[in-house]
Amino acid sequence: MIFKKHHIAILLPALMIVGCSSQQTAPQPTKPVRQPNVQVTQTITVKPKPVVRPQVVTPAPKPSYTSFSDWKSDFTMRAIAAGKSANDIQRLLASVNLNQQVISLDSSQPEFSKMPWDYADSAVSGGRVSSGQRKFNEQRSYLSGLESRYGVPAEIIAAIWGMESSFGAVTGNSYIPSSLASLAYDGRRQTFAEEQLLALSDLLQRGDIYWSQLDGSWAGGMGETQFIPKTWLDYGVDGDYNGHRNPWSTADALASTANYLNASGWVRGLAPFYEATLPASFDYSLVGTKQSAAKWAALGIDTIEDVNLDANTPMELWLPAGKDGPILLLSPNFDVIKVYNNSSNYALGVSLLGKALNGQSGLRKSWPRYERPLSTSQVTNLQRRLTSAGYDTKGADGIIGTNTRLAFQRWQADNGQTPDGFITQRSASSLTGW
Repeated sequence: MIFKKHHIAILLPALMIVGCSSQQTAPQPTKPVRQPNVQVTQTITVKPKPVVRPQVVTPAPKPSYTSFSDWKSDFTMRAIAAGKSANDIQRLLASVNLNQQVISLDSSQPEFSKMPWDYADSAVSGGRVSSGQRKFNEQRSYLSGLESRYGVPAEIIAAIWGMESSFGAVTGNSYIPSSLASLAYDGRRQTFAEEQLLALSDLLQRGDIYWSQLDGSWAGGMGETQFIPKTWLDYGVDGDYNGHRNPWSTADALASTANYLNASGWVRGLAPFYEATLPASFDYSLVGTKQSAAKWAALGIDTIEDVNLDANTPMELWLPAGKDGPILLLSPNFDVIKVYNNSSNYALGVSLLGKALNGQSGLRKSWPRYERPLSTSQVTNLQRRLTSAGYDTKGADGIIGTNTRLAFQRWQADNGQTPDGFITQRSASSLTGW
């Protein structure tokens, strides 16, 4: 499919009009057959690789605990019962302490609490871009080699490097075992944190990391691209071929990032998103849904720049700031970035930083910066009221996630608002009375 400014020309699969080889080769355009707003020519369907999810083996579900010490004792017994070395587990937990700051940070991550423009502004700040371009140029040859091998654009690998550690400058100073143990004892993802502790023990035994090298992020991220232990265990790569996989090594970290994104389904030649425009009569109930590129074109959605897409490519329509902000068609690669951090704001930040590192412009349409976010307590209250009114948010955790946006979108449709799913002080005021 070719999206063009002011009109759309659809590229239907070549099989529908001419015979073609079963081998996948680069598209060879034929002379188009013109119809109103339709252009038929040859193209090749590119199917995304399936996302690879790590297989994990965890101890049996744990009971509730009266103290951190009780959790440590119980986790140790369950880990040993699952086949872990008693000496390794006991040594790992010997120096851990409960860190209340980690628990607090886990419930208020900026990827979920900031307005999208605040997060995007931070991602492409002048300092980050200028230092990033220097680092990008230093590693350009190596990154180009990774792009050729794994199919992930050099600027996307570099952007994750920049987002995760400011290009290796800030890798974290939290004691990883304490961070993970605190999250396992009293966090949102207790089972997940226990899996990471078990993987950390495996990495220490395997020699990827050392007992003297256990400082990282408050969430358990390690090294220059902040891999969590289980993901490094599964996807860590010896990028400099020195026989050692070390997340604090620039070459290893960048190669492992490319390997992880590739294994998670990255599609060569597809940008994470394409900025678009909507027709005046658009049905906003379709916001947040996934349709083929051909279906979106038929509904009158047009990209701002000329874009070549296969007609069958699944695309999601996302309005990060509602009807008055940028309009984005998200490709499967946008979801692949989210395996690194399951936040749309994060994936947008990576995508925009990648563009900036590559000397490309960012979003064309401006943000509605007059809108104001809800506080965590207000979000929790909103979730409860929506659920009570019959619009189930699947919980009240104070975080605006997919379920909350969908519930609010349904409420908007039933209460005279444009159902764009954008939750702000203004859009939610008639429901909450604030």
